[in-house]
Amino acid sequence: MSLFTHLFHRRRLLILCAATVALHYVAIDWVDNRLGNEAARPMPQPSLMTAQLRLTLPKHVDTPPSAEVQPLPPAAKPPRKPKPRPEPEPVLDQPEEPAPAASSAAAADAGASTPAAGEVAATPDAGANQSGAAQAQTAAPPAADAEAAKPAAPVAAAEEEPRSARRYKVNLPPSARFEMDVARVDADGTNWTGSAGMTWHTDGSKYEASAEAGISLLVTRLNLLVARSRGTIDDYGISPDTATEKRARRAETATHFNRDAGTITFSASERSYPLLAGAQDKTTVPFQLGGIGRADVNQFRSDIEIQVGEDKEATIFRFQLVGEEELDTRMGKIVTWHLSRPPRPGSYSSRFDIWLAPGLNWYPIQFRNTEASGALTTQTVTKIIKTEPGK
Repeated sequence: MSLFTHLFHRRRLLILCAATVALHYVAIDWVDNRLGNEAARPMPQPSLMTAQLRLTLPKHVDTPPSAEVQPLPPAAKPPRKPKPRPEPEPVLDQPEEPAPAASSAAAADAGASTPAAGEVAATPDAGANQSGAAQAQTAAPPAADAEAAKPAAPVAAAEEEPRSARRYKVNLPPSARFEMDVARVDADGTNWTGSAGMTWHTDGSKYEASAEAGISLLVTRLNLLVARSRGTIDDYGISPDTATEKRARRAETATHFNRDAGTITFSASERSYPLLAGAQDKTTVPFQLGGIGRADVNQFRSDIEIQVGEDKEATIFRFQLVGEEELDTRMGKIVTWHLSRPPRPGSYSSRFDIWLAPGLNWYPIQFRNTEASGALTTQTVTKIIKTEPGK
């Protein structure tokens, strides 16, 4: 092989190697650019899928409303004690004089008839002596003292004891704080907005609950209601001891649940009501209803009746399950169960609605109060913060 041919083949080999290196460099550069672009490109955020608990609504069973609990009669004053009867003076024994036969016959014929006025007037001393002697011999008290000595007539039996409230299984929701929006429309169409807050704290044996609501006025806020409740947890669920309520331009009032005496009393009234098992105040009602749902949803098949002590009276709140509704809130769309307490003639004139969320520990999500005048107040939860038990 000539030198020229050898150099030609070596040149071809060098060109081939250079081309291979160049191609590898181009390929590596292309791959590097692709990887860099992919790294710089923002990763798409995965779409969040939220699942909410949807429960089958129990079939409603009609139940007749229970009779309203009437206030207890005022405490009866103790009966007046009769004055002590003075002891009769001792009468000395004297020999009896035989009465004339005619007088005895006349007395027998007259019996117990009253003597003539002339006879009484003619012998006053004799009549008095005979009366005194008769009383001394028979030991019979005078007429006035006899009436006083009679046993007092039995007091009329009190009204039949009120029925016990229906007992529910209760599994109370965990402690939490709630922030809420308030929207009010007066009967004349005036609109108001504001905010509200609610707390529920329990350690399983005791609890504290509160609620505040106010409206916005230019650069300030007017508190319309501040309510607080505290007590214990028993077999019937929430068991209030004391509930207080302070409304705008009104003095604070208190409602006392006297477990030992079995009564509900009020600082703003002298009335008292029999305390039924499971009785609540207005602050605890939403959480008691939530506890009923958490324990067994089938309890909503029939209307829920709860005795509620408020301000000056205690009435039976009767809640009916309206159905399942999806609310659009600042927290997103929430599946709720809608309960309603229609007006009850003779007890309360307003309608009260509450929406509970089965997928959120049966917490209350929305309240609405419709007054008889047409005024409407709606409170909707905007934030729920779970808290440590009892804090």
